[in-house]
Amino acid sequence: MRYVLPVPAPAPDSPPSPGRTAAPGAGPRRVTGQDPRVQWVMTLAVIVVGALTIRPMGLSGHGLAVALLFAVNSAALLARGLPENRVPRHLALVWLTAGVVAAAALIGVSRSGTGYLFAFFLAGHSGYRLDTRPAVVLAGLCSLLCGGVLYFHLGPGHHTVPAVVGLAAGAPVLAGITNRSQRRAVQSAIEAAEAGERAARAEARSAVLAERGRIARDVHDVLAHSLAGINMQLELADALLDTGDLERVREANATAHGLVKESLKQAQWTVHALREDALPLRESLSAMLDSSGHRDALTVTGTVREVPVQVTQNLLRIAQEALTNAARYAPGGEVRVELEFAAASTVLRVRNRPATRAVHAGASSGMGLIGMRERVALLDGTVTAGPVTEGPDRGGWLVEAVIPG
Repeated sequence: MRYVLPVPAPAPDSPPSPGRTAAPGAGPRRVTGQDPRVQWVMTLAVIVVGALTIRPMGLSGHGLAVALLFAVNSAALLARGLPENRVPRHLALVWLTAGVVAAAALIGVSRSGTGYLFAFFLAGHSGYRLDTRPAVVLAGLCSLLCGGVLYFHLGPGHHTVPAVVGLAAGAPVLAGITNRSQRRAVQSAIEAAEAGERAARAEARSAVLAERGRIARDVHDVLAHSLAGINMQLELADALLDTGDLERVREANATAHGLVKESLKQAQWTVHALREDALPLRESLSAMLDSSGHRDALTVTGTVREVPVQVTQNLLRIAQEALTNAARYAPGGEVRVELEFAAASTVLRVRNRPATRAVHAGASSGMGLIGMRERVALLDGTVTAGPVTEGPDRGGWLVEAVIPG
């Protein structure tokens, strides 16, 4: 059987905002398995038919006993409408047992009427309200009591209803058990759907945060270093104006223009990255080095192969960050880049030798290295960055990123 679950699906690409909270009263929905309106109509119908047919009924003598038992049966039947979470199981068992006993007694003391309907409906509700074992025991008790009253002629109305009707009074318990099983199955399905919905929203929220982090890294790579370099050159040019050294002013101005052009190229790379355009790694890395003034600085080893777009984008960003740091903290130092296509990984190494010109770098935010680590972590790789302590590049800096696959 296929159930159509009334669970609202989240709109595509629109996860809930962090500040949004559930509406008051919202929570796991419960399934009753019965339409309350139908249940109330049937309950009232049984009571009304009983009031019109059960005799004798009065305010004294035998009629008073019938009226009291009728009132007890009506109250027991009306209690079916009580929510399950407000009636403990043991109390429901006591109430239904009392109702069944009262229904059998009503059959016995009345001369005519439909008193047996109370027994049928209470037995059926016991299957719905109680667990299977106590419900079956109570239904058996109902059949024995009602059948015994009619079979042994224990009341004036025994001749109007056959004993088999009394014995069958507990049969509706099977319908109640079936209804309860269906209700629980639908409730479990709805709870599973709600859990899946919550998981989907959490996943969408996580994806949004990851994408925000990615955009933040790209914005940092494009703007932070480029604008800092441009600002540094403009401040230098402004300071040189007071000295009258126009040649150095022109040099600083030209450097600033070069940084602007480089920033435009980086912005184009960012657009490619955000759109996930496929970029050839070796060619893009070579173009980046040429535009940075490091011609013939790239060495490629191993068998060149195509790598996933995400690997290409992140390795280019790491290389860009390393080159920018080299320009800031080791101006004039030689830069060498190695791209190794190993059997089980792709390795990028960026080395720079010590500075040969004065360093004018400001305080570092530390976001560059954090961005490198985040990018590599997304690809299950590793990154190391630190000073070179031996060899011809001693005193310089090395950044190495290893991406598996």
